[in-house]
Amino acid sequence: MLRFFQTAVLASGLLFSLDTAAQAQDGLFVTLDPDVTLDAYAWDKRPIVVFANSDRDPRFVEQMDMLRGMPQELLDRDVIVLIDTDPAQNSAIRQKLHPRDFSFVLIGKDGQIKLRKPFPWDVREISRAIDKMPMRQREIKASKQP
Repeated sequence: MLRFFQTAVLASGLLFSLDTAAQAQDGLFVTLDPDVTLDAYAWDKRPIVVFANSDRDPRFVEQMDMLRGMPQELLDRDVIVLIDTDPAQNSAIRQKLHPRDFSFVLIGKDGQIKLRKPFPWDVREISRAIDKMPMRQREIKASKQP
């Protein structure tokens, strides 16, 4: 019965399924608080900010589905997904990044913009982009040392 309900929720195109709610509790997906700045994540997380003018935007839905599909890849890279689908709130991060309509922005641990896309981006490509970053290269080397 639970699996049927999860499938029905996913099929309806709603933003958060039961699986996503569990992931959100793990800290991967966060709806942006209007007052939070990128400084809150500096040197600890690599924010991916997903902007849209509505949570029903097909590009937003597609992007979130892709991100939900491979959560461990993101968690392994210290990613946090910040969601902003309410332009009326004019969040501090929205003011700083000035998105137009749908926007995907990858921020490094240093707080700098590493990548901007006006369309959804696959987790494999996101992982490759992160793995090329110098700080991530150091993290990989450090994890291999005894």
